[in-house]
Amino acid sequence: MDGLKRLPIEAPERISGITRLAFNMWWSWHPEARMLFKRLNRAEWKVSGHNPVKMLNGIDKKVLDEAAKDPDFLDHYDRIMEQFHSSVENGGGKWFEQNICEPEALPIVFFSAEYGLHRSLPFYAGGLGFLAGDFLKECSDLGLPLTGIGFMYPDGYLRQKMSANGWQESLDEPLDRAGAAISRVMDNKGKPLLVKVPVIEPPIYVEVWKIEVGKVPLYLMDTDIEANDPWNRKISAHLYTGNIEQRLRQEIVLGIGGRAVLDTMGLKHPVLHLNEGHPAFAILERIREAVSPGNRFADALQNVKGTTVFTTHTSVPAGTDVFPFELMEKYFSSYWPALGLDRESFLGLGMNPADPRAGFNMTVFALKCSSHRNGVSKRHGEAARHIWHSLWPGKPENEVPIGSVTNGIHVPTWIEPKMELLFNKYLGADWLHRQDDPETWEMIRAIPDKELWNTHYWLKLKLIMRIMERARDKWIEDRPDPQVVLAEGVFLNPNALTIGFARRFATYKRASLILNDIERLKRIVNNQWMPVQIIFAGKAHPADDPGKHVLQQVFNAAKEPDFGGRIAFVEEYDEQLAQYMVHGVDLWLNTPLPPFEASGTSGMKASLNGVPNLSIMDGWWIEGYNGKNGWAFGEKEAGGTAGGGKSGQQRDTEDAAALYDRLENEIIPLFYKINGDGISNGWMQVMKEAIISAGPRFSARRMVKEYASSYYAKCLLAVAR
Repeated sequence: MDGLKRLPIEAPERISGITRLAFNMWWSWHPEARMLFKRLNRAEWKVSGHNPVKMLNGIDKKVLDEAAKDPDFLDHYDRIMEQFHSSVENGGGKWFEQNICEPEALPIVFFSAEYGLHRSLPFYAGGLGFLAGDFLKECSDLGLPLTGIGFMYPDGYLRQKMSANGWQESLDEPLDRAGAAISRVMDNKGKPLLVKVPVIEPPIYVEVWKIEVGKVPLYLMDTDIEANDPWNRKISAHLYTGNIEQRLRQEIVLGIGGRAVLDTMGLKHPVLHLNEGHPAFAILERIREAVSPGNRFADALQNVKGTTVFTTHTSVPAGTDVFPFELMEKYFSSYWPALGLDRESFLGLGMNPADPRAGFNMTVFALKCSSHRNGVSKRHGEAARHIWHSLWPGKPENEVPIGSVTNGIHVPTWIEPKMELLFNKYLGADWLHRQDDPETWEMIRAIPDKELWNTHYWLKLKLIMRIMERARDKWIEDRPDPQVVLAEGVFLNPNALTIGFARRFATYKRASLILNDIERLKRIVNNQWMPVQIIFAGKAHPADDPGKHVLQQVFNAAKEPDFGGRIAFVEEYDEQLAQYMVHGVDLWLNTPLPPFEASGTSGMKASLNGVPNLSIMDGWWIEGYNGKNGWAFGEKEAGGTAGGGKSGQQRDTEDAAALYDRLENEIIPLFYKINGDGISNGWMQVMKEAIISAGPRFSARRMVKEYASSYYAKCLLAVAR
């Protein structure tokens, strides 16, 4: 039951495959495929936001007719379609089949509240979503039998608009379904597939959409349909709604409804992987289906636990969803009898022994009901074992059964095409197939400094020109207060040391740490002979006023004339701007309060492209830093009320001072220690070391292979028993 309906794109028969290509996100991580669309019409490609479906829907049919007769275009088209057919439509990667399980293995289902695939599909808020998107892409490359489940958010996450006083305004930007690579799933009668969320009353229904991510199908549920009442229609409207009851309903639909969608479509999935606690109710539905007169809850739970993987991304107990018991009772009083449980036994599944009155804790529930559990870095695994030790009171903390798989990034997605061409030249054209082999990356040392710097400098110019272009567009379209435009980078200088900070504006990420000593920072950035500039970007959650205040502080600093335009805040951070920034800045800044950064992946993306990190020792950087590939500062231990008696202000002051010291005494002098060719050879060595250290160890390929070998293989053995 996987009939698909999409708006037709009329293309000549000779190039009719271009529609299949446009509707599969495979093109998003293959530069030559993107170039095929770009060749049709450069201007339309840019206007569409690098979205082939939108471009093809609006392009003049004559353009396609002419392309179908152009020998050069046809040669390019044939090469891409052959590669697409080989890697997606005709088997593709064989790693999973050759190393883990035979191809007839039943699929693994991956549940996540968000997926970051491309800016044309705004179903993400930050790192968790990009991690999920990268995970699906790498599963396609390696041939894992995986299916993704999530939500299609018609109103997206938020569109950011900054007011003149620096306060973030959060606007809706409805999804253009006709211009996105999504297809409606149809039933056997040719009507939109309608699925009722089981047991929950009053009834909630979902329709289903599909995104093709290479070989991996991603199914997204939509509650904004006529079958639902207005309150239910809004369940999937926004990512991470702030209303606690609507948030619970959202997670019920994600977990229980997602499981029902798979069953309705006849998609068997004996292995369940939960990306964070939001979809954990999928476990309940698996148990409910297994409970029968001859199979009690305890037996069903044991069977489900053995085939469930739970990845936690939270570093503090407060980072998980906790729902009041009375709210749980409202929605599950008719559900727990189907599990063979009473009220106390059911609510006890999500009760945290360390705080039993708090409510139903989704992370606690997922940890209790899965046998395979992991954090997303080694340091985060340690933190998770400490946080959730009370669930295993009889074990020493170091024996708490929560492991770790450090996050990784999808290399083909995040490597800049010009940088990829340079790597092809020195690492060999097949280096992407050997990307998780450290030996592959040693040849980075053979790249001439001048050649690497020229490539990076071109990307830096591209970033700055793009920022200026965005500011100009804003000036023309929105006619904002001039100070707003001046804050957005119109004075950036490509020859200045450029620091990038781009991520979600949560308070623990301390975006304003570098502003701690304003006078010292002014002296640093305004040094006539060694100037420094800082580019900020990111969004605060609509309900996170403290995060908005941090953002406001940064934005107002960007407007401050005494900084001379050397601080910029770029509005409306999205996947495309993220690409520009991790490719084009000189130094990547990361300032979280330890141990709250579970992993962090933006720094990995920067390092892959030769941009060193300047980071607090937290998350992935504890594993990644080797003394030669960037800089570290600050202590590893928690600050604020969680650490050592230091106040939050004292910790911030000390960390900021250490940050300034690193900049003034080491980083800035090295960057400006330029030889006769206009290059800092010392800086080039740090750039090369950043690439060499990040490439194999922090790739999604390494990450997915680790999940498959450490967890999926064990789950499949449990299925076979």
